[in-house]
Formats: sequence, structure tokens, C-alpha cells
Amino acid sequence: MSVSVSTMFVFALVGAITPGPVNILAIRHGTARNMSLPLLFVLGASISYTAVVWLMGTGAQHFLSQPTLVTFTQWLGSGYLLHLAWRIAMAPTNPLDMRISSSEPSAWSGFVQGVASQTLNPKAWLVALSGASLFVLKSDQADAALAVFCGISLLTCLLGVGCWAVLGRLLARWLALPIRQLWLHRLLAAILVLTVARMTI
Repeated sequence: MSVSVSTMFVFALVGAITPGPVNILAIRHGTARNMSLPLLFVLGASISYTAVVWLMGTGAQHFLSQPTLVTFTQWLGSGYLLHLAWRIAMAPTNPLDMRISSSEPSAWSGFVQGVASQTLNPKAWLVALSGASLFVLKSDQADAALAVFCGISLLTCLLGVGCWAVLGRLLARWLALPIRQLWLHRLLAAILVLTVARMTI
């Protein structure tokens, strides 16, 4: 069982920390002056991903037998992520300081966007489906394997997405100039579009 757990951990961490739509958004949230905004984004994304893993673990066989549902989920998620890419590209810029301003979104909006972006993230569903197929469907004790895999997925998502939010935080001082913010917004939006294209083509 220890070998399975370590394998689950490596699989889940690679899935969580490699570049993807939610991690790109984590960088953007990491630059926020309000520290609770990126923290709640990471928490929302991690809880949402754990729910996706549980759904895939309990319904993977049914989901795989419905190709139309798989395609619809991919296109719905891709559309939402492209909308987020547009919003990032068009986000306003302003001279940054580390004080919280009244114009900054509330911290709980970060949690909501973390949940929404992860729930509609095709990468999350595909990684969760692959993990469920490898570690849950093939296990003699599927319920126990799913519980362990969900716990590991929550931990690795907190670590993986959290690392990207920290990267955004480290960039915050460099982003003091509005022109640098503009270029970062455009770069993140372009990477998000390319990521979506790679997942759907």
C-alpha cells in the first residue's frame, strides 16, 4: 500500500504543479495586495479539484461510456477559460503598493473563482479521470483507494497551485510599474489561450 500511496502522490503532484489554466490564474491572484485573495483562490481550487477527483472515482466508468458528455465538458470548460484569458488581458493596470485598496476584489471572490476555474478546467477532469482509472478502478478496495487518492489530491493541489501563487507574490514588487503589469497580463492571457488550445486540439 505504501508503494501505491507514493505513486499516487507523485502522480497527483505532477498533475497539480505542471503549468495549466488554474496555475496561470494563481500567478495573477498571487500579485494581489490582499494576501487572503490568493490564499482563498488556492483553497477554492484545491477543494474543487478534490471534488472532481471524487466524482471521477465514483463515476469514471459511466463518464467514459458517454463520449458526448466528455466533449461537452471539454468545450464548456474551454469557453470559460478563454473568457478568463480575455478578462486577464484587459485587466486595468495601476501603480502597485502593498496596501489594500477598496477597488481590489474581495478575498472571497478569489475562493469563488478558484472553485469555478478548477471545476471548468478540462485539465483537472482529464488528470482526475486518469488517476481514477489507475488507482481506483483497478483496486480491490475501491472505496478506500478513492478516499486516499482524494486526500492526496487535496494536499498536492494545495502545494502545486500554492507554488504558483507564491511565484505571483514574488513578482509583485517587480510589477510596481503599470507597463510591466500590462505585459504580464497579456503574457498570462496568451499562455492560457495556448493551454486551452493544446487541450482541445
